[in-house]
Amino acid sequence: MMNLRKLSILAITALLVTGISSVSAIHGTAKASTATSLPTTSLTDLITSLINSVGDDTFSTMDLTTLVNSLTAPAPLYAYTSTAPTQPFMPMMTAPASSGASTQHFGPYASGSTDSGTCGNDWANDLFDRHFTVFSKDGAFSIVEQFKDGSFTTPASDSPPTNFSPGGCQNSSTPQGTVRNGVMGNLHGYFVIPLPAAEVQTSNSPYCDASGMTNANCDTTTFINTHFTPCYPTTCTVTTFFFHYAAGDQGLIMNEWKNASADRGGNNGDIRSANI
Repeated sequence: MMNLRKLSILAITALLVTGISSVSAIHGTAKASTATSLPTTSLTDLITSLINSVGDDTFSTMDLTTLVNSLTAPAPLYAYTSTAPTQPFMPMMTAPASSGASTQHFGPYASGSTDSGTCGNDWANDLFDRHFTVFSKDGAFSIVEQFKDGSFTTPASDSPPTNFSPGGCQNSSTPQGTVRNGVMGNLHGYFVIPLPAAEVQTSNSPYCDASGMTNANCDTTTFINTHFTPCYPTTCTVTTFFFHYAAGDQGLIMNEWKNASADRGGNNGDIRSANI
């Protein structure tokens, strides 16, 4: 996974939600949207319901405020003004009355990162746009970070001479495959990050870095810790994640990789040029 959004193999063990994978058959294929309103529920249950209503791949790439608001007609809770002329921020909108939740959208923020695999090595360089949707209800917050319009290229800037494939160790402690240089493909995905009960939103800035008023070097830590009382990645962490990588043919043995937490089906597939 990308280092700036990476949950390493140690984190997999520590959080029990981390891993890297691919799919040889596409996972999380979009389902038809439900036309029914969501029940009154916690933010975690609400977000899970939204994911299940459209599928992981669609949830990774669509506008989540639109998804929530498609259930009922929303109305702005407040108007937001900024001296910055065209910053990426959407006013808080009420979600369906039955859910009791509201959303704020921030982004896109152009970003990049190296990408780590299940064998521990960085295997590719990634480019993507970060989008953050803040869900709030009864003083509680959960953040969904989406990674849209992503691409990857092998090797990573710090890959070892033998570049183990991203899914090469997901079923074995011994690497099972490698990926050659020059493989390119597309990616998308998301993080779900519930915030602790004591968290307070400290800024509505449209910038990724609310303190520095810049979008440069945007990452998960910067956004959360400058818009809320700092908690990431100590007391607030990623609890659910999904990433889908696809490389097409390119002479690969396996050309799709799903990297997902256990509650989204776990890891599957690989981006692999050769077996070991």
